[in-house]
Amino acid sequence: MSLRAIPTQVHGVLDYLTGGALLAAPGLLGLQDEPRAALALRLAGGGATIYSLLTDYELGLVRLLPMPAHLALGAMSGVLLASSPWVLP
Repeated sequence: MSLRAIPTQVHGVLDYLTGGALLAAPGLLGLQDEPRAALALRLAGGGATIYSLLTDYELGLVRLLPMPAHLALGAMSGVLLASSPWVLP
């Protein structure tokens, strides 16, 4: 039984779009005066882009990271980003 909600190729496209959006978000949202918020978004975007490049799927560049590990990193990244206003000093 396969638990895939979307094909991995579509997932890859969404990964890179999300990474780019998170990297661009500080400028688009006017967060230049909020360095910690901007940093959290940039780290999440950069991290998502990096682990996407390393994932073993159609759009992975190096293909070292298995898809279950990629999904776990994505979930952890989302939790950390969502909790960053309370976690970051």
